[in-house]
Amino acid sequence: MSATHVRAQVASFAAAPVLGVAVAVAAVLTALSGRYGFHRDELYFLVAGDHPAWGYVDQPPLTPLAARLSTAVFGDSPAGLRVVATLACAATVVTVAAVARELGGGRAAQVLAAACTAVSGFVLAVGHLVSTATFDMLAWVVVCWLLLRLLRTGDRRLWLAVGAALGVGMQNKYLVALLALALLAALLATGPRHVLRGWWPLAGAAVALAVALPSLWWQAAHGWPQLTVAGGISADDGAENRVLFVPQQIVFLSPVFVPVWIAGGLRLWRDPALRWARAFVPAYLLLAVVVVVSGGKPYYCLPLLLVLLAAGCVASVSRPRAMWPAVAVTAVISALISLPVLPPGAVGAVNGVNKEQGEQIGWPQLADAVADAWSAVPAADRPRAVVFAQNYGEAGALAHYGPARGVPAPYSAHMSFADWGPPPDSATGPVLLVRQREADGLEQYFTDCRQVGSVDNGHDVGNEEQLAAVVLCAAPNAPWSQLWSWLRHYY
Repeated sequence: MSATHVRAQVASFAAAPVLGVAVAVAAVLTALSGRYGFHRDELYFLVAGDHPAWGYVDQPPLTPLAARLSTAVFGDSPAGLRVVATLACAATVVTVAAVARELGGGRAAQVLAAACTAVSGFVLAVGHLVSTATFDMLAWVVVCWLLLRLLRTGDRRLWLAVGAALGVGMQNKYLVALLALALLAALLATGPRHVLRGWWPLAGAAVALAVALPSLWWQAAHGWPQLTVAGGISADDGAENRVLFVPQQIVFLSPVFVPVWIAGGLRLWRDPALRWARAFVPAYLLLAVVVVVSGGKPYYCLPLLLVLLAAGCVASVSRPRAMWPAVAVTAVISALISLPVLPPGAVGAVNGVNKEQGEQIGWPQLADAVADAWSAVPAADRPRAVVFAQNYGEAGALAHYGPARGVPAPYSAHMSFADWGPPPDSATGPVLLVRQREADGLEQYFTDCRQVGSVDNGHDVGNEEQLAAVVLCAAPNAPWSQLWSWLRHYY
């Protein structure tokens, strides 16, 4: 089949209804964006955005930059911060509809693909919060859409656009390189291989490298700390991630959508008219193997599932009586699990499924507990005193909420906060330490420690900081410049 003939078979893009779905999900996300409060990662991104750099120990610069831009334009609040996440989610919905179009979907299939994406639990979860996964998901589906268009049309000039999308994605999260490698291996194994010939693919790779180079250079200059972080994630959560991989592949989008994306994979693999797109099936399987073996997060595979879902929507559109009720049921369930629709006191009902819900509750209360303890530090001691937080969520909360409560800028040795410290050696104490309840081993680095307070989020939500300890220590047991390398941790 010639490229010209294939191009003629593609339906026009259903712009109005697809954009209507995107606007609807954006409206829901906007309406709920101010509930609960900041997530611990968002508080970290806010501080990182105030320390602009080409990289951080645990991520490239795009997400902190987006956080800084969004709050500068829309206000320093959860609602202002999350505008960029809302826009990224809406763009993801539109792009998946465009993927369905490339795979032969007409108007109805494109709208169905957009709707299934918009109500999927994980898509809503990362669309509500600013996270690296928010922009990573968008980058992956854009790369997939561009590659599908290249494969369908045979226009190898699109390698430049694919490379640009990969480069931008790598400025957000290096994980997108795994997508590129999986797709490359699948194309070599199943074809069409002719799109890999000539200098256009090399030019696309050069564009990707050029765009990503500043961040990669930063990582290389700092000893590739991202690899240390990834190793820590695998060591801490790898076994759990392997056990949960299959269940989470089922629930990420929606259990009722599983037959749709399975049908989509079978369609890509079996349909002679889509032989040019079959590489996406082994690419997903290969990526799944890599994620399981490495102990990575199961959601890493989600964007390729969205491609299979789009392919399945083309086949499922002939059964609207089954599909649209499934979309409605999924919308209700996903909203309860992924969005802040419940009263804060009821979050415990869904926190076991989506713990990120609980991580948006209790940060002002943590700052209140630290402020109460700080007020008890004698005024004569405060010039030498230090507020030290165990992790970046606590430090981010104190950086955001502390000034209004009279709490000085916090220090932490967690992730990139370690690069923004240590305190001066002249800060000989006292040290006001905030730590999670079970992390009492941290006190070995200080002298004469006693707990003077604890954190209560006021809603009995069992998140990571509920009942966190506020501990007053007389002094560090060594100068901060010596202590810092012992305190520094990446996970």
